Amino acid sequence: MPAKPLPKLASGTKDKEAAKAAKQDRRAASKQRRAQVLEAFTIQRREDRVLLPLMIGVFVVLTGVGFGVGLLFHQQWVTLPLGITLGGLGAILIFGRRVQRTVFAKAEGQPGAAAWALENLRGGWKVTPAVAGTTQLDAVHRVIGRPGVVLVAEGSPHRLKPLLAQEKKRVSRLVGDVPIYDVTVGNGEGQVPLATLPRHLAKLPRNIDKAQIEGLESKLTILTARSAAMPKGPLPPGTRMRNVQRAVRRR
Repeated sequence: MPAKPLPKLASGTKDKEAAKAAKQDRRAASKQRRAQVLEAFTIQRREDRVLLPLMIGVFVVLTGVGFGVGLLFHQQWVTLPLGITLGGLGAILIFGRRVQRTVFAKAEGQPGAAAWALENLRGGWKVTPAVAGTTQLDAVHRVIGRPGVVLVAEGSPHRLKPLLAQEKKRVSRLVGDVPIYDVTVGNGEGQVPLATLPRHLAKLPRNIDKAQIEGLESKLTILTARSAAMPKGPLPPGTRMRNVQRAVRRR
């Protein structure tokens, strides 16, 4: 009789070990996110005295609404868990928003703050920081997205004007009819505050598709090699909370 093939024990063992390792990695990542959120909560609570009352208030109100709606239909014990869930989500949302506001407030006016904010954009944005700059820490950052090409400038307005014009001319030679927008970060007239920069970019019209974004990035890569270095000023205070914000959004 022909011999039966031996079971592939080695392969099965490797699969189990890989699955176990992946599970351990997920647990470690989850533990790290919880630690980041706890650290952020501790820091924010120390600086923001109304944080905890706001979170508790939102939780109680939304839980009460869920219970009250159920009470009208004699289903209060059914809707109560839903109210508790909504209350918890509302409290987390309040926490995330106030952490973000604190971080942006600390970063305001610091060299490199706009680049930091751009690198935290959500979505398919392609960010190249400091494609042009001056020794006074003025900088122009290039962002490619659905609107087209956006040049974001930070620094002294009178020095940024010629810097923006020069970079816009360089970019226009390569992108053809793709729209080019320019944004100056600041609190003056015609400027966009740092805290509202992500929202401002998100409101720009969508002019190109994802395939065009990849093509534009490839074309503009040749300009990056000749771009100015990133400003060497201090990082915005609170930037170490960047991963905390991401962790809050994941929860």
